[in-house]
Amino acid sequence: MLNVLLSGCFGKVSSAVAKIIKDKDNMQVVAGVDICRDMTADFPTFTNFDSVTIIPDVVIDFSNPSNLDDLLAFCQKNNIPAVIATTGYNDEQIKKIHSAAKNIPIFFTFNMSLGVNVLVGLAKNAAKVLGEGFDIEIIEKHHNQKIDAPSGTAIMIAEALNNSIEEDMQYVYDRHSYREKRKNNEIGIHSVRGGTIVGEHEVIFAGNDEIISLSHTALSKSLFATGAVKAAEYIATCESGMYDMSSMLNL
Repeated sequence: MLNVLLSGCFGKVSSAVAKIIKDKDNMQVVAGVDICRDMTADFPTFTNFDSVTIIPDVVIDFSNPSNLDDLLAFCQKNNIPAVIATTGYNDEQIKKIHSAAKNIPIFFTFNMSLGVNVLVGLAKNAAKVLGEGFDIEIIEKHHNQKIDAPSGTAIMIAEALNNSIEEDMQYVYDRHSYREKRKNNEIGIHSVRGGTIVGEHEVIFAGNDEIISLSHTALSKSLFATGAVKAAEYIATCESGMYDMSSMLNL
């Protein structure tokens, strides 16, 4: 039985994670951490990692970037693998995650959707095949409550494409301040915020007289929960190091 601690346990995605795990025979949620004190769960909850008295086999984190230090300290102290699914980390925090991965297994990705990561794999292959003859643009759309822009997933897609192309690519965020023609070594990244859009990502390869478009639409946040549960099962058997969807799916 794989014992799971949910960090940010009262959030919408964590609630979906708990529901998925409840229906599984090989996993159970044994504890949760959340600063919220006005909600209850089917498992013991704690307001911070310092007060946790139950040691799990793996931690799934859908919380807030401000919790990172305590999360990493708890996992390293107890030698616990972590699935880090929170978004909005800055460069310094990402370095801390990579540093902690020297001591424990960490599954870290900007998007837990299996479909999005298949999209990334397809986009990487397209970039290798199409080469310099196609301009690349990324469009991401999210709900009007999302704070960060562009999305971590858009950056993840851009990084994957950049690593697949021999030439070092420049990221251009919007074009209103540019009064010049598009350069060949650009990847355009554009953000849309409105309504209750869960998440849409499109990669456009625009060439001479033809356009190839790859897209993914999230209809519910529960798909992120599904990916996180699969990641927890995967990371629980791994050695110390950094892992992501490409590792798990062999993309």
